[in-house]
Amino acid sequence: MRSLLTGRLQKWAVLLAGLVLLVLAMIASVLFGLQHFRLSTAVEAYTAFSGSNEHLIIANTRVPRSVTAAVAGSSLAVAGVLLQALTRNPLASPSLIGVNAGAAFSIVLMLYLFGSVFTFTQMMWVGFIGAGVTACIVYLLGSAGRGGMTPIKLILAGSAVAAFASSLTSLFMLIDNKALEEALYWLVGSVSGRDLKHAAMIVPYLACGWVLAWMLAGPLNLMVMGDDVAKGLGQNTLWVKAGVILVVVLLAGGSVALAGPIGFVGIIIPHVCRFLVGIDHRWLIPYSAVLGAVFLVLADLLSRFLLMPQEVPVGVATAAIGVPFVVALVRRRAYE
Repeated sequence: MRSLLTGRLQKWAVLLAGLVLLVLAMIASVLFGLQHFRLSTAVEAYTAFSGSNEHLIIANTRVPRSVTAAVAGSSLAVAGVLLQALTRNPLASPSLIGVNAGAAFSIVLMLYLFGSVFTFTQMMWVGFIGAGVTACIVYLLGSAGRGGMTPIKLILAGSAVAAFASSLTSLFMLIDNKALEEALYWLVGSVSGRDLKHAAMIVPYLACGWVLAWMLAGPLNLMVMGDDVAKGLGQNTLWVKAGVILVVVLLAGGSVALAGPIGFVGIIIPHVCRFLVGIDHRWLIPYSAVLGAVFLVLADLLSRFLLMPQEVPVGVATAAIGVPFVVALVRRRAYE
């Protein structure tokens, strides 16, 4: 696959430009929305806080929202890269192995059992644990039988577990309307209403996932050529697959717990990055991390203007962008 950027210097320059774009996107996210602010006002919210409505909105709403979108978008994009490499499926995303469905079911179950006493922080941790447990179940099912884990078995196991968890989620939401009201906005995917302390709780796990993903870049370059080739080159494919699942749990599970099951980021961004830098995961992973953050921050900014004065959850904005992208991708591959 030919890439747009061929030279090492070019790739570094565009990656640095992406980081600058991310900073600008986050600044725009803080300044613009139903209420617009000047950059000086945003700076004063941290250097000379006065308790005014403007300073409160910037410090307690806009900045946490921007940070949440950046870390969630980065993590979902990298998780998508890893899963597409592991399964050799261009449409793979964190939802493929049931991470989204498992997190959603665990949260709806807790809302059904405990209702209003169930705080957002507790909901976040339950979602994280639910995503991890679901991924482990899928990995065990995908590894059962002759031949161990294969991409097809993993996809089938993930699809089955995701469908089962989604059915149970719908059942509990129908039984208890209160659980439906509490969970519906979260299930669509949203970065609003988050606090910096919520992001601070999850970021250490996401950071571990980013580092481990980078460490897996070399082995993944071999894995995409097939298990037999990777084994012939001395790669322990079992450990690589287990490592990828672990990283996906950290990245996708943490993101889903923090912002809900936001779709299409893990599908769109890896393909955009492959167009830019090719299939070398040593470049693909950092590019996906940066552009995934940019994409979700800008999608969240766009969601504020779609139905003003009401705000649309960012999951709706990513779906509006993602569905045409996936249709175009499928049509392109159909004619290849």
